[in-house]
Amino acid sequence: MPDNFDLVVIGGGPAGYGAALYAGSAGLSVGLIEKDKVGGTCLHRGCIPAKEFLETATIARTVRRASEFGIEASQPQVKFEVSYQRKNKVVSQLHGGLQGLLKKRKVVTYLGTGTLQADGSVEILGNDGSTTQVVGNSVLLASGSVPRSIPGFEFDGKYILSSDDVLDLQALPESVVVIGGGAIGCEFASMMADLGVQVTMLEALANILPGCDREVALVVEQGFKKKGIDVRTGVKILGYTETANNTVVVSLDGGNQVEVSKVIVSVGRKPYTQDLLDDSSGVDLDEKGFVKVGPSLETSRNGVYAIGDLINTPQLAHVGFAEAMQAVKVILGESWLPIDYHRVPWCIYSNPEVAFAGYSEDQAKSLGYEVVTHKTRFSGNSRAMIIGETEGLVKVVCQVDSTGKAGSILGVHMAGPWVTEQLGAGYLATNWEATPDDVASFVTAHPTLSEAFGEAVLALTGRGLHG
Repeated sequence: MPDNFDLVVIGGGPAGYGAALYAGSAGLSVGLIEKDKVGGTCLHRGCIPAKEFLETATIARTVRRASEFGIEASQPQVKFEVSYQRKNKVVSQLHGGLQGLLKKRKVVTYLGTGTLQADGSVEILGNDGSTTQVVGNSVLLASGSVPRSIPGFEFDGKYILSSDDVLDLQALPESVVVIGGGAIGCEFASMMADLGVQVTMLEALANILPGCDREVALVVEQGFKKKGIDVRTGVKILGYTETANNTVVVSLDGGNQVEVSKVIVSVGRKPYTQDLLDDSSGVDLDEKGFVKVGPSLETSRNGVYAIGDLINTPQLAHVGFAEAMQAVKVILGESWLPIDYHRVPWCIYSNPEVAFAGYSEDQAKSLGYEVVTHKTRFSGNSRAMIIGETEGLVKVVCQVDSTGKAGSILGVHMAGPWVTEQLGAGYLATNWEATPDDVASFVTAHPTLSEAFGEAVLALTGRGLHG
């Protein structure tokens, strides 16, 4: 007889385990299927290990600048194997805590590959070769995503590295090419450069960080060039050849070449549907391989839902959490609100950091909004001067109201020191469709980096203090 649950979840990443925990807290019986370790890409091969390495880069960068603050210290020597061990320790502690949470919520975890069958049951091929069948009143698909490759640069783990490969390095290469100037590529390029690796970034589009506000992206590009990253945009990559010196030569259009130790391919991720669906499962995919869902996150098969990187929404762990909670509310028959995806928070942990929510200036104009903007630069912020990181800005985009004044806040875009920790107020203002007049009445502590947002909003009321 198959094991029976109120909810069966396939995939133990943030979306999947988030759904399991949320459903468990609501009193549902839950079976969770994960073929590797609960926590998924984010915990084991993505967000968490990447940010640990980026923190190592921050420490190295800080020590190099110690003399500015009257602290005499020798130049840092990077022992990357120690950072690797620390990364594993952090991941292990979080993994253990997650396992404890699942046990506390009485979630039954199966180690293996789950496949949705034609009759709606889920067959589990265990990692030990055993086969188990489970049945859920509802089934939630959350098998996540894997790194995309590009033709001619298939991952080999030696010269051509995926994000998984990079986060498993125990020693730093002397030089790298990073293909792709998006969020993941910028984080890797920044980390490598700060740890002493010679970095060349190649982006096919005209600008790095496509999708970000152009002025924000420019702050990052300028910051990268100052730290020695060779940023090349609008380039076409033709291929590569290996050399006898254990390097690779990457060929570009125009006869240009770059010789490096490793190539990091960071061109996004694709949904992972291998062995997820039986041919007669009744769940439809779109032309890009994403599972099709409606506003309620239900698939083409009744009672089967899909969330996270498996569907064509922002591939962010916190979006997966939000979708998990929405799907469980739908299953419970509770009231729910659809996620407003263009207003979700984005954080990029490069140096300079990037954080934003809502429309950029160009996006808002393309949608027909008449807009007014204001920028506050960290160069005039007292806390930024104190910590010695004054590059960057906060930009607020507002819709012009019927009186010609700054109306609803459409977007908040930041680049600079610790902006990933400053977005909260901007995110709330954007999602509440607040106006500068609404927000300006709140008091911002001084001296803080977050004053930059307060100053920008105050200026949009027509009565700024410092700018």
